[in-house]
Parts: sequence; structure tokens; C-alpha cells
Amino acid sequence: MSSTKSNSKRMKWALDFSHKNKQEKNTEIASPPGYSQGAALVHSTDHSRESNSNHLIIKKSWDLALGPLKQVPMNLFIMYMAGNSISIFPIMMVGMLIIRPVKALFTLQQTFKVIEGTNAVGQKFVFFLGQVVNILLALYKCQSMGLLPTHASDWLAFVEPQTRVEYSGGGFVYS
Repeated sequence: MSSTKSNSKRMKWALDFSHKNKQEKNTEIASPPGYSQGAALVHSTDHSRESNSNHLIIKKSWDLALGPLKQVPMNLFIMYMAGNSISIFPIMMVGMLIIRPVKALFTLQQTFKVIEGTNAVGQKFVFFLGQVVNILLALYKCQSMGLLPTHASDWLAFVEPQTRVEYSGGGFVYS
């Protein structure tokens, strides 16, 4: 009696796959909705795999080429948030804005080493153009911060520096 109780408890939570199916051996499982045998054979050819792989390679290479141009809006936002004061954060930000594109331009051949095909020259040009745009943004930020020598007084000792037209400030007036 105790062995039947232990078997019934054990059978309640255990699955036994060792017994054979009572159905016929030749029955097939129904195909899922939307599946057809003919479509599977057409898509499994080598030509479609090769074209899909070429399409993916071209797509990834264009993503790589457009990467610097996709960074431009974020760099503009960071430049706006940093302000024009000369402090550690804007200086580091401008330094990174210049260093990253210059490094990327020096490693241009290594970056596009795996890319082949008819679009490779165009992709390299777009990548180069994006890096140049980022460098120009950094130079504009340097100029707006006053770090670039753009006036004659920056180069010549006998020329008077530019005078401020207006002064502004805030705070309290003591009288």
C-alpha cells in the first residue's frame, strides 16, 4: 500500500518519456501557421544568402561611415551646455572634440580595411567629411572661447588689444 502511494506521488510531478506513443509512428506534426515547405527551399539557396550577407556588409559599412556625422548634433549640444568660460570642463571637452577626429583620421585605412566594393571610396569620403566637420566644430568652440589667435594684437606686441565696447555684471549696488 505504501509503495502505491509513493508511486502516485512520484508520478504526479515526474514525467516519463520512456514509454512509446500510442499513436501511429508515421503521423506528422502540423506545420505552424504561415509556414510552407516551398518557401523554405527558395530562401535556403546560396545566392540569397550571399546577397543578404553583401547587403548586411554594405549596411554596416555605411553605418560606420555615417557615424561621425551622427555625432555632430550631440557635440553641438555638449558645446552649448559647456558654455564659453575658460575652465576645466570646456577645455577638456574641446580637447576631446579635437583629439578623437584626428585619431580617427590617422586610422582611416585600418578602419575601412575590411570594407570592399564599389561604395568603399564614397564611404571613406563621407567618414572623412564627418571627422572634418567635428574638427571644425572644435575650432569654432576654441574661437568662441577666445583661445585662437584671431586678432593682430595676438601676434604683434605694438598693436593695442581690442577694447571692450560694453561691460556687464550682476550683483548688488551698495550706496
